[in-house]
Amino acid sequence: MIDLPRLEAIVREAGRIAMASWPGDGHALEVWDKSPDNPVSAADLAVDAFLRRELAALLPAAGWLSEETADDADDATGRLEGGLLWLVDPIDGTKDFIKGRSGWAVSVALICEGRPLLGLLCAPARRPEEGGELWFAEAGKGAWRNGVRLAASSRAQFSGARVPADALPRPDSDLTLVDKPNSIALRIAMVAADEADLVATLRWGWEWDIGAAALIAREAGATVTDAFGGALNYNKRDPRAFGVLATSPGIHADAVNRLAERARALSIAGE
Repeated sequence: MIDLPRLEAIVREAGRIAMASWPGDGHALEVWDKSPDNPVSAADLAVDAFLRRELAALLPAAGWLSEETADDADDATGRLEGGLLWLVDPIDGTKDFIKGRSGWAVSVALICEGRPLLGLLCAPARRPEEGGELWFAEAGKGAWRNGVRLAASSRAQFSGARVPADALPRPDSDLTLVDKPNSIALRIAMVAADEADLVATLRWGWEWDIGAAALIAREAGATVTDAFGGALNYNKRDPRAFGVLATSPGIHADAVNRLAERARALSIAGE
């Protein structure tokens, strides 16, 4: 049995480590590009190192997969050999982080046999009057933000659905824009908190971006799939999936139908 209070304390401390370098509080930050338009900061690496050390001590049997750590899937003793895995994005929403905006979060999920067991998001720059946000979900037991149980959007009509985005393409002009954090994990969590009705990405993405948030949304009552409406699986040899679709249950089929043609074309083009 995992020590949940200790896990929460570790994730909160990771958030504090990130905040100690956050430009939104006036801190200087070392930033560089891993690849074009793919920034990383010294804070990402500091949080990653802290979480790897502390989570390994908390649950030594679990493997490790993180955005900022070289993958060991081909190692005979690597992550594919065990049933447990820590799935981590040390700072999801790095672009907001380095610009001093609040739309970023530390994302930690515990995966068991390809499914999320636990999911936590720490967004210390949001809701400062409450000491930041801590989102938590446990498979089969529900989801919470700052101790308040979450109930996802129950919207049944697709037209008018709230979408956190910068802009909407013409075919989706019947939808309603709401504020968009850079972190995809926080956008998915907005559906869990009934602050959005629909979140969709149509690109190849990584398991660590969505593992914790997908569980939080699902445990709050949302429907969460890949862009085609298929099940999300984790700890795969190739830790990617094409897109994520998080919605109120009543509009999920409409969302899959609306996006199907675009999803097929973009998935083939991006392979």
